[in-house]
Amino acid sequence: MFAPGAGRPLGAVGLVLLLVGGLVVLGLVPDRWAAVAALLVVGALWLFLAVFFRDPDRVPGAGVVSSADGRVRAVDREGDRWRISVFMNVTDVHVNRLPLDARIETVGDAGSGFRAAYRADADRNVQRSYVLSTALGPVEVIQMTGVVARRLVSFVRPGSEGRKGDRFGMIILGSRVDVLLPVGHATPTVRVGDRVRAGESTIAREAT
Repeated sequence: MFAPGAGRPLGAVGLVLLLVGGLVVLGLVPDRWAAVAALLVVGALWLFLAVFFRDPDRVPGAGVVSSADGRVRAVDREGDRWRISVFMNVTDVHVNRLPLDARIETVGDAGSGFRAAYRADADRNVQRSYVLSTALGPVEVIQMTGVVARRLVSFVRPGSEGRKGDRFGMIILGSRVDVLLPVGHATPTVRVGDRVRAGESTIAREAT
C-alpha cells in the first residue's frame, strides 16, 4: 500500500522505465550498454520511491501512540506539557498518524529555516502544527522540516475528526515529529533512543 499522492511520481518514473526498457528490448538505441545503465538507474529510482511512499496498515497500540516511525530523540517536560520528539530517517515510513482519537482544531504553519532536525535549534525550523482536542485534553502534534525534508503534507483540515492511528499527513524525506501532551493527564513510557512505529508504538499512558 502506498501513501496518498504516490501515484504521480511512481507512475511517471514507471513510464520512463517501461519506455527505456522497450527501447533496449527492441534494439532501438545506438549504445545498448548506456541504455542498460540508464535502465538500472531509473529502476533503482522507482524502487527508492516505492520504499519511501510505502504505507503499511497498522493496528493501533495502547495509550498514546507515536505519530511517526523512527527513534525517540527527546522526552522533555516543558512547563505543563511533555514533548516527545521522534527523528525520522530517510528509510522510515513517512506517513504520520494521530496519537489519539481526536478532533483537529487548528492547523498552522510557523518557523523559518531548514536546520538539521537533530539539532537543538531545529525547533525553529519551518513546521506545521496540529492542535487536537482529545480525551486527555489539548494535544499538539508538530511536523518539522530538516535539511533535506522541506515539504510537509496534510491529509486533514480543521474540523476533521479521526481515530487513533488514522493518517493525518506525511513529511517528504525524513525529519522529525513532536507530540506535546498535558503533564497532568499523560505520562511518557519511552526513552531517548527507543525505536517506535507510527500508530502502533505506545509513547505515553494516561496519568493516574
